[in-house]
Amino acid sequence: MAKRLAPLLNRVLVEKIVPPSKTSAGILLPEKTAQLNSGKVVAVGPGARNRDGQLVPVSVKEGDTVLLPEYGGTEVKLGDKEYHLYRDDDILGTLHD
Repeated sequence: MAKRLAPLLNRVLVEKIVPPSKTSAGILLPEKTAQLNSGKVVAVGPGARNRDGQLVPVSVKEGDTVLLPEYGGTEVKLGDKEYHLYRDDDILGTLHD
């Protein structure tokens, strides 16, 4: 049975992007230079309510590539895949080509 996680409130489910460890020519890259802490948004919650009771939607959408903080998030394992759950305001920005 496949499980699907639907985040609540202003939570965002992210699958971290693992950078390649070597170039197409076969040159091994040092671990630190290859890392950009980014991920792909898999699912988003509906948003949180402000003091007036109005719904404030999440600022990212499914499929966005986002820049993540170095620490934080909650690790979630669904089947054989590993995801991280962040609050919307913990995400540092979106990455565009």
